[in-house]
This record gives sequence, C-alpha cells and structure tokens, in this order.
Amino acid sequence: MIVGFAENTAEMKGFIDDTNYSIGLLEDTATPRDVVDHYIYDHTLMGKNAFFVADLGKIVKKHFKWKNIMGHIKPFYTVRCNSSPAVLEILAALGMGFACANKNEMSLVYDLGISMENVVYTNPCKQASQIKHAAKIGVNLMTCDSETELKKIARNHLNAKLLLHVATEGMSGEEEMSMTFGTTLKNCRHLLDCAKELSVEVEELGFKMNILDIGGIPENEAQLEELYQAVGPLLDVYFPEGSGTRIIAEPGSFYVSSAFTLAVNVIAKETIEHDHHLSSAGKPISNKLAFVYCLNEGVYGSFARKLFEKLDTTPEVHKKYKDGEPLFTSSLLGASYDELDVIVDHCVLPELEVGDWIVFENMGCGSLNENSPFADFEKPSLYNFMSFNDWYGIQDTGNISESLMKSLCVPCFHLGEDQFCTD
Repeated sequence: MIVGFAENTAEMKGFIDDTNYSIGLLEDTATPRDVVDHYIYDHTLMGKNAFFVADLGKIVKKHFKWKNIMGHIKPFYTVRCNSSPAVLEILAALGMGFACANKNEMSLVYDLGISMENVVYTNPCKQASQIKHAAKIGVNLMTCDSETELKKIARNHLNAKLLLHVATEGMSGEEEMSMTFGTTLKNCRHLLDCAKELSVEVEELGFKMNILDIGGIPENEAQLEELYQAVGPLLDVYFPEGSGTRIIAEPGSFYVSSAFTLAVNVIAKETIEHDHHLSSAGKPISNKLAFVYCLNEGVYGSFARKLFEKLDTTPEVHKKYKDGEPLFTSSLLGASYDELDVIVDHCVLPELEVGDWIVFENMGCGSLNENSPFADFEKPSLYNFMSFNDWYGIQDTGNISESLMKSLCVPCFHLGEDQFCTD
C-alpha cells in the first residue's frame, strides 16, 4: 500500500486551531484506514496523544450529493459544527456560503479571503459589539426574530439586511414550535413595520422577498432526500428558478460528520466482577467479568457532543483479534474522573490492555472545537488527507485559494502492513 504525505512527516502534524495545516494526497492504492493505521503506529512509537484524521475527500463527495439532491438550493455551512481551517477552505473552494454564530467564526471566514456576501450572521441573540464587527468586515446579512433585536441591529449596522426567523407550528398543536428562537407568522407584519420605520432592509419575508432560508439540514443523506421530497415541489411552485428569490439552507454535520475519525488510547483499566457490575435496574447484566476502560479523551474534549445528544458512532477496537475470542461488557470513560465523563456506558468488546487503541468514526461535528479544561491532556493532533481524484474534483470548480494550494503535500513514502502495530 502507498500513502502519500509530506517529505518531512512532521509537516503533516497540524493542531486543530492551527492555520498552518497540511493536506496529504493519497495514491490510488491507499485507503483512509491505511492513514489511521500509520498514525496509530507513529503515536504508539512516540508516546503521543489521541488524534483525528480527516478524509476531506468525503466533504467533496457530500457536496456533489447535495447538488444532486437539493438542486439550486445553496448551502451555507454552519461553521460552529467544525471550524477546521482545511474544512473551511475546501468548502469555500466548492462555492459554499457560511453561517456564522459569533465574531470568532466571522473572523475565521474573513481571514480566508471569502466574500462576505456569502456569509450570514445567524446568532438569535447578538452582542452589540459583534454586530459592529460584522459591519466592519462587511457581513450585512443577519437573522432577526424580535423587535428588540431589530432595534439593536439598526443602531449598530447601517447596511444590515435581515432574514426574519419564523418558528413554525408543530404537528401536535400551536404550543409546539420548530425551534427555541423565532417569531410567529402573526408577528411578522409588526416586525416588517418596525423595519420600515428604522430603514432596515428585510431580505426574507419583506415586500420584495429576495432570500428564503429553509434552515437547518439533517445529517443523514436519506433524511435529506426525504426533506427535499417534501419541500422541493413547493419551492418549484412558489419560488421557481428565475423568480428572483435565492433559496439557501444551513447544513453542518451533513458535510463534515463522516469525514473525521478519532483514535484514542486506553490509559487505565479496571476489572469488575459480575456480581458487582449492575444494570440501571440493579441486576447483573452478565455472568462474566466486565471491564471499565479510561481513555485519553472524554466529554470535556473531543466527545463534548455526548453531553447534549447521542453520539452517532460506535467504538471499534484497532488491534486484530481472533474469531471466537470472548467478548465482555465494557464501559468507556474519559480521564477527568468526573461522573459525567462517560463516553460509552455499555458496549461489548474483547478484553483490552493499557496502550491499545480504539477508533471512533463520524466524529466531524462538534468534536474539534473543544479545549479540555484539564491541563494534563493535550488537544488531539489533526491530520488531513484526500485522494488525488477528490483533489481533481475540487480543481474543476476553479475556486482554489493560494493557501489551499500551498497546504498540499507531495507523496513520497511507503507503508507496508508489517509496519503497523496491530497485534
């Protein structure tokens, strides 16, 4: 197998918040799993920390799937999902817009040289200082759902163009709304009158409706198709192409979740006798031994998303094990020793030892932006790569930035299966 990276492998090491990143180009015979194997081997030898690998080619493929499914609806990527510089530059090269929730996110996009016409400021509760920052760098399009927010924007941004956030009624009755923030259809007329008095231009739901934002997008491709089957015919009737109304949406995890894989290391192990390992109902769940493993990442770092929603990932043991090898009830904990730091409460794994590696896929959303509050644990390294074919796909767009070109690495070293530490 052949994996192509930089001549000096240290150049491939980029940290999550470091703009000096590199992108390795894979030869046709190499696979994404080869990349994971290589860095596990490297981190084992060097005693390094957990790490991410990012297959940026999957983001390219997701974009082409978006275009096939969603047609002329322009995606505005939700930056808070994953603000890795390589991700943002790839998406910019694909012609994406960006939905930013705060000053830092707007500055990230601005520093990449992206046109501010392709940025929308989406925070429903904006600080005056951040509205002024948006005005300074040319972010004019922003959301609004109340008179208070409207007056705040009018005072601090003379060129603001508003999108009115409307909360729609749920299926179960009027009290159930589609989101925490958002005005009602009944209140829209009042807000439009206020905007007129304040001389603020309304792009969405105004007298001249220029933009329709259909909001957030599900992560799953099948759900995306289902969504378009529901809204597509209505858009064709009321907002056909050529009507002058630009239709946008705000995908996030759809683009990045599957592109990132996290590899973590077992740093501690505890054996629990079956009569002490109880289920939530207070009953033994196995007549075997059970194991609790402590990992070098947790919910106060790369697994932060676990604190507010279910993780769409399954732990995969990296080392090879024999068919028929016994499996045991296992729990995976973070290293903070906090009672909330539970990554996986219950799973079935072969017996592991300290130093073994566990791999988690679908870790591209909400995982890379978190700093651990525990000083003993470093931020995981991030290694970006894509295949030559995916790189050629980006080149076809003609929107490649100079910094993206400079980040590419020339293939120059070979990895054989005997080099991987998988036993």
